[in-house]
Amino acid sequence: MTPKGLAVNNDMTPLPHNVRDLHSPGKDGIVPKRIRGFSLLEMMIVVAIALIVACITFISLQPMLRLAHVNQAYDTTLMTLRRFRSQAITQRRRYQVQFTAPRTITVWYLGVAVPVNPAPVLVQTLTLPSDIQFAVQAGIPNTAATVPDGFGIGATAIDFDQGVGAGAQNYVLFMPDGSSQDTLGNLNSGIVYLGQTGDIWSMRAVTVFGSTGRIRGWRLSQVPAGGAVWTQQ
Repeated sequence: MTPKGLAVNNDMTPLPHNVRDLHSPGKDGIVPKRIRGFSLLEMMIVVAIALIVACITFISLQPMLRLAHVNQAYDTTLMTLRRFRSQAITQRRRYQVQFTAPRTITVWYLGVAVPVNPAPVLVQTLTLPSDIQFAVQAGIPNTAATVPDGFGIGATAIDFDQGVGAGAQNYVLFMPDGSSQDTLGNLNSGIVYLGQTGDIWSMRAVTVFGSTGRIRGWRLSQVPAGGAVWTQQ
């Protein structure tokens, strides 16, 4: 017989009358609210908030991503020219760096043999980010006094062989002495422009001096009066 005032659990062990067996359901069979999961509505609210935060973050990062693409394309163009000019000098070889719109850079090795020069050998092909291209835009400086190093008038995206015939060649050929020439032996100076379509302040440029092979990088900047000016980087 169970003493008065004690309850009995499933294994017949007496319990105080004010202690409930943890293995038994609640009085009304309902799980206490504090141990229930999220409701469908609560889950939907959490997901909606997460999506809103993700969208805001994505939109705020767009300018940074665009700038990163511009800088990547500019660095690729500048360093490719500098790298193969250096290799032309150290290896005593000829390297041709060719620019093809909208965004391809191709490097060739041009050997020398007697009596016939061998065919060029492809060394490397590079592609700029998909939102960057070799191009000029309305609003960039367009006089000989305002364009980078005085090459051209800002009207042609790939403009080498300055002052030689019609100009507008799309390549430079680095020689073992470090100079830049064309395939006819003329000194080959010029410029290449690149940037994002519709964004004038993304514009960059790279110039090459034929006689020395000197390579310089440029960035379009806004002056306090609101105009645009090229500054060397």
